[in-house]
Parts: sequence; structure tokens; C-alpha cells
Amino acid sequence: MSKFKLVITDVDGTLVTTNKTLTPSAIAAVQRLHDAGVHFSICSSRPPFGLRMMIDALKITIPLGGYNGGAIVEADADLNVIEMKTIPPDAAKQAVAIFRRHNIDPWVFIGNEWVIANRQGAHVDHEIHTIHVQPTVVPEFEDKHFSAVGKIVGPSDDHPLVLKVAAEIQATLHGQVHAARSQAYYCDVIPQGIDKGRICEILGERLHIPREEILVLGDMENDLGMFRKAGFAVAMGNATDDVKSEAQGTTGSNDEDGWAQAIDRYVLGK
Repeated sequence: MSKFKLVITDVDGTLVTTNKTLTPSAIAAVQRLHDAGVHFSICSSRPPFGLRMMIDALKITIPLGGYNGGAIVEADADLNVIEMKTIPPDAAKQAVAIFRRHNIDPWVFIGNEWVIANRQGAHVDHEIHTIHVQPTVVPEFEDKHFSAVGKIVGPSDDHPLVLKVAAEIQATLHGQVHAARSQAYYCDVIPQGIDKGRICEILGERLHIPREEILVLGDMENDLGMFRKAGFAVAMGNATDDVKSEAQGTTGSNDEDGWAQAIDRYVLGK
């Protein structure tokens, strides 16, 4: 019997491959968790509506997290909201301005809508493929687009620039937002005080599972909130060195069946 009663995982860069494939080995590993009586959920930088395809494929029955933990929703057809935090309108507007000053075309996620101002911007097609949702394209962001923002993303293939802008937004809007990379090419801006650790707290309370019986998996800086609220953290082989330094275990990369290997090694003891 596993000493861990709950597994929570990041999705992109962790559970799925680089081309966003949920592999048969990962699906089978989740089924082994279910068979062993281990609860399973996901927490992602994606909006909740970009996680629908995971619920049925992985037979998720407990709440899951979107927007890096800013939205905790039920694993039902309507994704009923348990908890939702939004970015203050002025802070959202400032974050968009900072991205634009660095020639990054930002995306604004408002409830169940993904709003962009440049359809040809970096990684738009990639995101459509990932979350299976088309963006709403507007000529320009207006005040109404900042009223209930769950997340802002700054995509760029200039990876050092993404890291730099994340640090600038974090410093400029300290106390209002939390900015961190969810991928080397994405800077995510979410409400202050929110990180993926929130899903560990909510599920731990709801399922009466202490933190030492929670195992989490991730690959990027935005996963560290989970790492710090769980009993055991596994960093993927493709994780950054900073992330690996805060993990208690490591595994292969997301393109080498590392996720399934970690479940068998650390959770199921195979």
C-alpha cells in the first residue's frame, strides 16, 4: 500500500509530452493509481476550460486547478467553480503594458474566454492546439477586458526575455500579482497570493489527507508552490535546475515516459 494518498501533477512539460500528447503509458499509470486507491488530480497554468479533455481521459473525479491554482473547479461537465481569484483591473492593465513595452503580445483570460489582440502573435496556434479553444481577437484591449482577469500570459521565443519580464512584473506589481514562467516561452501573471500550492491545501482539507501523504510532480518555477505544500515533490528530467533543487525526487523527461516512471517508483513502489 502506498504511503501517498493523493497525487497532484502539473500538465504541460510534466504529464504530457512536448507536443501535448497524453501517452498510453501516462494513462495507464493514472489507472494504476486509481486501482491502488490513490486520489489523483491536476493543476495547470491552462484555463479550466483547457483541461476538459483530461477529465474523461484520466477519470478525474476530484477538484482540479486552472490558472496556476487561481481557479479551483469541480471535475464535472460545467467545471463548477469552487474558488476563483482575479487580478485587480489596474494591475492587469499595467501588466499588459509591460509586456507590450518589451514587444510581447499578451493574452488575457477572462472567465471562459481567451482574448488576444494579435492573431499572428507568438504561440497562438500552439495554444489553440493545446487547449482546443479558439481565441477571441479584438482590435485593442479595453477596460472591460481587465474587469475579471484570471490570468495574463506573455508568450515569446526569446526565453531570457520571458525570464526578465517575469521578474520586472513581479517587482513592479509586487503585492498585486504573482508572475512566473510556466514554460520557458510563457510568463504567467496571476493574482497575488495564489499559486499551485492552493490545490494541495484545498484537496488535503476536502479529502482529509495530511501534506506528508501528498505527492506532486512538476517541471517549472510555477510548480514550486505545489512543491512547498506537499510531502514529496518530483521534478521532471526536463525541469530547470532551480526546480530540481527543491524536489525530493527526480525522474526522466516528459518525452521519455518520466511521468509514468515516477508514479511506479515513488508512489507504487514498483
